[in-house]
Amino acid sequence: MEIITHQAAKPLGAYPHAKKVGDFLYLSGIGPRKANSDEIPGLKLDKHGNYLAFDFEAQCQSVFDNVKTVLEESGAQLENLIDITVFLTDMKRDFHIYNKLYTDFFGAIRPCRTTVEVSSLPSAICIELKCIAYLKPNTI
Repeated sequence: MEIITHQAAKPLGAYPHAKKVGDFLYLSGIGPRKANSDEIPGLKLDKHGNYLAFDFEAQCQSVFDNVKTVLEESGAQLENLIDITVFLTDMKRDFHIYNKLYTDFFGAIRPCRTTVEVSSLPSAICIELKCIAYLKPNTI
């Protein structure tokens, strides 16, 4: 079952926010963009795409909130997360900030996690999460 919600940013391609398969929920890559806009929290660019303002913490918080929103709109909770793959565009610059904020947000849940650096992500975002949740029978 495909899940698309208007409470999260519209996907940038032909894919749903999430897909439920049996007792598992697979989230597509979730970035920090705000719902109903292309605004990227903590980022202001000039007309040439150069940074005018950059706040990686704001992007982290927004992507974590977006994951929570998609989970809840899918009938799940943060506690259902079992695996997260994190994509960062600058590991050296951003990992320590991301790791602290991740621990604050997901620390008690402790899903498995893989963090990788990529050369770029769709749009000007610097972080994206790909998540898998286990839905205990009768959760949805």
